[in-house]
Amino acid sequence: MVKSDMNHQDRLAAEDGPPRRRNRRSKQPLLMSLACRRRRPSAPGSARPHGAATTSRWATWPIFKGILMNILQAIRLGLIVLLAGLVHPLTQAAAQPRSDRPMNRAEAAAKLKMNAWTVGLAGGLLEGAPIRFATEIARVVDESDALHVLPVVTRGPTQNVEALLYLRGIDTAIINADALEQFRSLVPNIDQRISYILNLFPSELHIFVRPEIRSLADLKGKKVNFNTPGTTAAYSGPLIFDRMKLDVEKTFIPHPAALEQMRKGEGDISAVVFITSKPVEAFLRGQWGPGFGFLPVDIGEADLLDHYLPSTLTSKDYPQFIPEGEDVPTISVPTILAVYNWPPGSDRYARLTRLVDYLFSRIDRFHAPSFHPAWRDVNLAAQVPGLKRFAPAQEWIDRNHVTRTQRVPPVPSQR
Repeated sequence: MVKSDMNHQDRLAAEDGPPRRRNRRSKQPLLMSLACRRRRPSAPGSARPHGAATTSRWATWPIFKGILMNILQAIRLGLIVLLAGLVHPLTQAAAQPRSDRPMNRAEAAAKLKMNAWTVGLAGGLLEGAPIRFATEIARVVDESDALHVLPVVTRGPTQNVEALLYLRGIDTAIINADALEQFRSLVPNIDQRISYILNLFPSELHIFVRPEIRSLADLKGKKVNFNTPGTTAAYSGPLIFDRMKLDVEKTFIPHPAALEQMRKGEGDISAVVFITSKPVEAFLRGQWGPGFGFLPVDIGEADLLDHYLPSTLTSKDYPQFIPEGEDVPTISVPTILAVYNWPPGSDRYARLTRLVDYLFSRIDRFHAPSFHPAWRDVNLAAQVPGLKRFAPAQEWIDRNHVTRTQRVPPVPSQR
């Protein structure tokens, strides 16, 4: 029986060739193995000698091996050529980023002319007032190749200060006056590096509370919402509360959601803080129950005079919450057009000087109905607490005898 078994195994070996899986040193590819299993058709009536299949199949192995090696080498060569083709354009792009060919004299002159008087202006979030002011400034001061202002969308006041300090191409930015506070420890000379051109508009502090809150002291330990990160309320609100020594539980959810929770008495939110130009549209629509209203803030009660300005909320602003003829005292955060203090005589300094001239001499154009209503209250001579005005701006004001109570006269643009 053992011999019979061995003969059976030998027969299988004669038909199928050497065992593939038992020989670990075999380098025969799977494709070759499959190819060797295919039998050529025999002529009718012809006899096949025993073992002829094995001999014919293994005789073709060198041919198949050569074909496979050629295919693999062709694939390898193709990959090398493909990678070389990809690297070559990238290398060219790195060396010449804007064109595949050198610019001629006319193109070079056009490029130089376009960039010569371009000023980058960091605005703010798309849904905020600062970016609208930035685009309106660009509309008024742009004049062909003489001056070109590029408004830039950013993530809010903090990033605007960073852009003004470090971002290439940004010469001016719309920021809150108190946004410089968190940079003073990192940039000790920030007051010498940043100054302002114009006090654009005040952003009034609105502390809107539930009926059970009667004073600022009642807010201690309560949940107060400051809107989403990146907004003026989310930045300046906590600073103001810290200066008033009000320890509250701060939240930063969208104001519409917070107001709805307050209205329904859900979420334990006792107050929301808005810092924006009055009137706030959210308080002009819908009906609120009795007791909802605004808390008064006295600018003399805390360390506020060095950074903020006194303001009021009136019955004309919010007739639903303030009785006729009464006011609610509060403070406002100056929103300013700030610039980087480039050295006098430098190219960037010359650009900002021209921006001052075009902006100040055309300030009356901002009073048109299509512009933000806050432009009508802008006074060129209005100062910003704790910050120095850009020298060419102060020189323009002195030269044209502009005072804080005087409407700015139209002055021809000087080129």
